[in-house]
Amino acid sequence: MSGPGETRAPAAAAAVPPDGDVSAADHLPAGATGPSPGKGISATGSAPVRPEDASGRRLTPGGLSGDPAPPRPDTAPDPLAGAVRRSAGRAEAGRHDPEPSLARRFGQIGVLGWVIVLPTLAGVWIGARIDGFLGSGITAAAALTMLGAALGLWLALRWMHDQ
Repeated sequence: MSGPGETRAPAAAAAVPPDGDVSAADHLPAGATGPSPGKGISATGSAPVRPEDASGRRLTPGGLSGDPAPPRPDTAPDPLAGAVRRSAGRAEAGRHDPEPSLARRFGQIGVLGWVIVLPTLAGVWIGARIDGFLGSGITAAAALTMLGAALGLWLALRWMHDQ
C-alpha cells in the first residue's frame, strides 16, 4: 500500500535477473537514491544489494517488500488436486488411528447394554422386596425402576465420554 505522495515502482523496474545479480542503478524507481550505507553492503562493497525505494522499503521481484506478490496465472487452485490431498490426508490419519474392529464394537455395545440394564434390574428387585415388605403394591418398584434406569443411562453416558 502506498501512502500519500509515494509512488510505486513499476513491476518491470523491480524484476531481478535469474542469476541473482542485482544492480541498484538499473532497478531504482524515480526519486530513489539507492541503499543507504550499512544496509546490506559489505565492507568491500562486493555483495549484491537489493535496491530500496525512497521510503527505505526493499524492492523484491513481487514489488515493494510488504506488498503481496502478483498472482501468477499458472497457479490457479485445482479442485481435483485439493480433493486428492484431502483424501491422502484422511488415509494417513486412518493409518495412524485405525477404526476399532467389529468384535470390539460388539463388545462396546454389550458393555453399554449391561451398564444400563443392571441398575434398572437392581431397582426392580429392590423395589419389589420393599413393596412386599410394606404391602404397598408396586409403588417402590416403579420408583426404584426409574431411578435404576436413570443411574444406568448416566453411567453409560459417562463411560462413552471416557472412551
